[in-house]
Formats: sequence, C-alpha cells, structure tokens
Amino acid sequence: MKVAILDDYHGTLRTLECFAKLAGHEVKVWTDHVQETGALAERLKDVGALVLIRERTQIRAPLLERLPKLRLISQRSVYPHIDIEACTRLGIVVSSYMAAAQPSYATAELAWGLIIASLRELPKQTAALKAGKWQVGVGNTMRGKTLGVFGYGRIGQVVAGYAKAFGMPVQVWGREDGRRKAEADGYRAARSKEAFFAESDVVTVHLRLVDATRGIVTAADLARMKPAALFVNTSRAGLVEAGSLEKALEAGRPGRAAVDVYEDEPVLGGRHPLLAMENVVCTPHLGYVTREEYETQFSDIFDQIAAYAAGAPINVVNPEALNAARGAGR
Repeated sequence: MKVAILDDYHGTLRTLECFAKLAGHEVKVWTDHVQETGALAERLKDVGALVLIRERTQIRAPLLERLPKLRLISQRSVYPHIDIEACTRLGIVVSSYMAAAQPSYATAELAWGLIIASLRELPKQTAALKAGKWQVGVGNTMRGKTLGVFGYGRIGQVVAGYAKAFGMPVQVWGREDGRRKAEADGYRAARSKEAFFAESDVVTVHLRLVDATRGIVTAADLARMKPAALFVNTSRAGLVEAGSLEKALEAGRPGRAAVDVYEDEPVLGGRHPLLAMENVVCTPHLGYVTREEYETQFSDIFDQIAAYAAGAPINVVNPEALNAARGAGR
C-alpha cells in the first residue's frame, strides 16, 4: 500500500525503530508543511494510507473528495482537524488511538520547563548574556507558590506530582470526577472556577480540545489572575477564548504567560502577537516532540496501518465507514 506521512519537519520518523513496521509498504515522507488543497491533492492522489502528525494539517471535505484512492487515515489522539463526516461518506476509515497507556511525560516536562523559564526569566537573561550584558533582572522562586492545574487527567496528574519537588501547593479545577480524584490524591480542589484563577500563582492547562472545552478559559478567567501570576498552555490554543490572552497580558492580569501552542500552526516569520511581548515565553509546539514520545506514538499509528492492511482495522473512530471502505486489506 502507498503510505504518505505529512509534516515530518525534521525527517525524524525514518530514524525511529518503529518505522520498520511499515516494511513492505511504499512510504513517502513530506518534511515541509502544505495546506493548500490543490497542492495536497496532487501530493496524495495515489496514496492509500495517510499518516498525520497531530493537527499539523487540516483534512477537510474539499481535499478528501479529490483523493479517490485514499482508504485510511492513521493518527493518534483527538481529531478536530479531520472531517470525520466526509471520511465516513467517502468510505475512508479513520484510525486514531485514544486510550494511551501512559501520559505524555514529555508534555508534563515541558510545562515545567516553561514555568521555570518564565519565572526565572531565562530567555531574557540568556539573550542579554549573549549580547555582552550581565544580570538584567530579578526572577521569582517557585517554592510556596500555588500551582493551579486545570484538567486533572493523565498529564495533569504528572504535572501536579512534580510540584511536590518544588515545594508548591497544588489546587485543581476541571470536571467533577477529576476534582474528586485530585482530592483523593491529597490535593485541594478549588472552591470554584473563579477562585481557581484568582488564587493560583501559576495556572497550567491540561485539557483535550473538543467542542465542550473550546474557549473554556475566558477573558473573565484571565482577568481574575494576579498581576504577578503566570498562565501556561502546553495543550491547545483553542482552549483559550480567541484573542483574550494577548489582551489580558496587555492589561496586566496575568503578568506573564508561557505558551507552546497557537491558533494557526506552524507560526512562521515571527508573525504572532505573543512573540512580540516581553512577558511571554514561546516555544514551537514542542510538548510531545521528543524521540521517546515519537517512538510511543508512531508505534501505535503504524500498528493501525498494519491492522488495516491485514483486513482487521483497529481504533476506528468512524465504524460506519467500514461498510463502504475502499477495498480494505488490499
């Protein structure tokens, strides 16, 4: 089967051990990013299986309708970037492994890296040192400050656990079952969403982006944060009400932010308002981008291709498509 992999920016996938699972397939790896429908249709016109790296490329009906040979889309995690209805109508199976056996430790680690970098002003201090200067400001310690974890799922639990090493008390907000679990683990559930944002010194968001969570962090939430507080987002930009973070930072509540995710990615040419703000630390969606995390994720993704080729698709999110699948297993 002809397999295409999109948006492998650094050509990393061919160097992974799990890439051997695609042996026997004709694989084309694209390292640049293309979103224009016509260009993508030309690239993928003969492809039977498409591998996506998270939400880097939008896969919508106008593109899918121009890919008559496409039978399978294989990826991992949520799929707001894929037109599932169009896939089902066209008989394209979407396999996406959702029940991860372990959290993304890479994302949890990056969240803490951003917290440290922001509170200690590491990017500014590093840039100053390279420019020939010495100590251009005074940072803040973490011990004793309250860490607010919004979303006590797999990653949120790991992030909260790391707080113990830094001497930071933890409070949690999110779904009721998550708050109950946090209390059972010895953390404090906030009295309300309003109190959560008002009382946290650092707020870090760990939620999946679905319809129910889009814009769940509002301008009013951010306005309740302390002037010295830090807002961290390593999950998805869409969790925050559009444009509200920039305005909140300009208004001084919260006083700083650290973000790894953006509304439209990749961000190229330095064209994003957050990049121009001195009180923001920005990274280019690195949360899951480690070799170890890639091995875990793409092992699952490539297993889905092998299962489909064997005529027994797994992790199918649109089972109705199986009835009209385009030659499954061939």
